[in-house]
Amino acid sequence: MMRTMEDSPIRFGTDGWRALIADTFTFTNVRACIRATAEHFAEARGTDRPIVVGYDTRFLSGDFALEAARVLAAAGFRVQLATQASPTPAASLRVVHEGACGGVVITSSHNPFNWNGVKVKPHYGGSASPEIVEDIERRIPAILQQGEPPLARPDDPAITRFDPIPGYLETLAQLVDVEQIRSAGLRIAFDPMYGTGSGLLSRLIEGGTTTVHEVHADRNPLFPGIRAPEPIESNLGDVMAAMRDDNFDVGIALDGDSDRVGLLDEHGGYVDQLRTFALLTQYLLGERGQRGAIVKSLTTTDMARLLAEHYDVPFFETPVGFKHIGPLMMEHDALLGGEESGGYGFRGHLPERDGILAALFLLDYVARTGKRPSALLDEVFAITGPHHYRRIDLELEPGANDEVRARLDEANPDEIAGQPVISSDRVDGWRFHIDSGWLLLRLSGTEPLVRVYTEVRDESLVTPVLEAGKSLAGVDS
Repeated sequence: MMRTMEDSPIRFGTDGWRALIADTFTFTNVRACIRATAEHFAEARGTDRPIVVGYDTRFLSGDFALEAARVLAAAGFRVQLATQASPTPAASLRVVHEGACGGVVITSSHNPFNWNGVKVKPHYGGSASPEIVEDIERRIPAILQQGEPPLARPDDPAITRFDPIPGYLETLAQLVDVEQIRSAGLRIAFDPMYGTGSGLLSRLIEGGTTTVHEVHADRNPLFPGIRAPEPIESNLGDVMAAMRDDNFDVGIALDGDSDRVGLLDEHGGYVDQLRTFALLTQYLLGERGQRGAIVKSLTTTDMARLLAEHYDVPFFETPVGFKHIGPLMMEHDALLGGEESGGYGFRGHLPERDGILAALFLLDYVARTGKRPSALLDEVFAITGPHHYRRIDLELEPGANDEVRARLDEANPDEIAGQPVISSDRVDGWRFHIDSGWLLLRLSGTEPLVRVYTEVRDESLVTPVLEAGKSLAGVDS
């Protein structure tokens, strides 16, 4: 029986395909996904230009990357395969620098240890657009039906090796005043979460008065001591404890493939992703005096809009995912793009997230001003007013997504947490605007889960607004 897209085991999310190792993420399925990607690139860009293959520190990532290279070489491409695990943006940068037709990265980003995945990077080095993803997905069922695709030998001359790190670090050093950070005498706590960023911050800024104290620096695919390599407060207990026990100026964390950043203030307190985006916006517009459009996903901070208005620059909002943010960044030559997950992209680099570059910009902000993160955040609040964010993820019973979707489609509340509803939209989920901020509900496309987000100016409203969101979804816990 012929497979269809609906019963295909390979479905892309907001950035790539991710799945449980040995369940759906198997060598057979990876080969099929890569073959479909090869067919897309061959049709869209031809086979004259190379394809770049990178990978992260997860279990078997290097082995899956070699299989990807063998599939691509058999499809007629010259393949540049990384010699070591490296940040996803390093592979993306290689795509751009080499004029490649695209790239693939074996990574599951911030997912738990027993997941892996494939990210596809087109010729511009960003996330694959919805159109590219759709074209790749539609090819997969027929490939699976045909059986294993052709494979080149591992030593095929079409597969060459490259070290992704030196060129990447050299590029970062051209985008930020590394010497200023190096000589600022900062004490930095750094948690790369056993991932691809291990050791890289130290390599960039070593040799001066600034020091880096690193935790979780070794490669360990089990990510012991953390639920998943995602730089959010619940996963940063060890580095936060280190900061409380000693005197640090700032804390930095990265996710598993180093395209997301987490920030800790001088007290070891977590600076949430929305406030971090506001800090980066103020750094570029206010501290460095640059001008350009700001692009954000609808789940991230309204402070970005207020800062864009304050500095009289264009502002754009997109659905969730850099597959939407990146194209707008390129279209408008945007200065900065960001999303709620802690991923931020910058003009002059890539239309894609880069956690290490974001970290360097944050460190440069501290070094330039001599101020610590909490003081810098107060300066943002002087323009935007304080904003308070929280998100909760509510697990549903299997198969309950459709029931919750129907309930939310019917939702038309007059008030939320005692605040009149000013407007609502369904750009990506169900969003309700109130005088103090907003409430958003989004259903997962891959699991029985509803995410409830809010950002409000009155901190006392955070919990009541989230409770109202749970009530709208009909979820008690």
